[in-house]
Amino acid sequence: MFSAGPPPSDLPLPPVLERLAGDQAMRPVWRNELGGLTFALGADKYVKWSPSGGPDLTAERARLSWAGRFTPVPHVIDYGSDEGAQWLMTTALPGDTAVSDTWLDDPEPAVVAIGRGLRALHDALPVDECPFDWSAPRRVARARRKGRRDPADWWPDHQHLDPDDAFARLDDVPPVDRVVVCHGDPCSPNTILDSDGGWVGHVDIGAMGVADRWADLAVATWSLEWNYGPGWDEVLLDAYGVQVDVERTTYYRLLWDLSP
Repeated sequence: MFSAGPPPSDLPLPPVLERLAGDQAMRPVWRNELGGLTFALGADKYVKWSPSGGPDLTAERARLSWAGRFTPVPHVIDYGSDEGAQWLMTTALPGDTAVSDTWLDDPEPAVVAIGRGLRALHDALPVDECPFDWSAPRRVARARRKGRRDPADWWPDHQHLDPDDAFARLDDVPPVDRVVVCHGDPCSPNTILDSDGGWVGHVDIGAMGVADRWADLAVATWSLEWNYGPGWDEVLLDAYGVQVDVERTTYYRLLWDLSP
């Protein structure tokens, strides 16, 4: 398994992307845990490439097309696949990720923008019209089939748990606070900010679906620690407009960690 993060600048292009790029510059910007790659293409486009067994880009393609009617997300330009991979080309949102060097050096404006942006997303997307499901029961069922059972693959917060006990805890789903259309991967890099630290939009919505809002909030706050260090949870939650909820946060972080 790869560690998520910026890949080497000299990472070779998969052959299909060499053809897709033509005479345009293509620069690697991100690699996820499953080996999927994201490249900047020229000045205003991005291309995702996912190997066999990696994230399903058809899911993100469908969600971008739906969510783009209601909230700022990239627009789909092209999609393709072959026997070994999928690729998805989109427009670029005008701005930069919340984990660019500017905001790593000065996290507070970014944390506030992440909270406000997540609230804007939740308020804008219509639950009754959403065809995608990210609810806890569905995710728990999938985790039982395909989830991570080796504590060595979990975050340190959970590595003290016995695997059987950890999965048993997933059956105790907290009562729903508020049903929204969740982002599905609300980690800090997936919020885009303008140069003043204002929220612009969201990327990487391939898991988007209807769920309790704490499925997003628990992971969004957790991600702050990974990217900016500890102590930012309440800043994000205040910007979002909600109080700390220990029970739901604990549950949805465990579900995230054990999910495929």
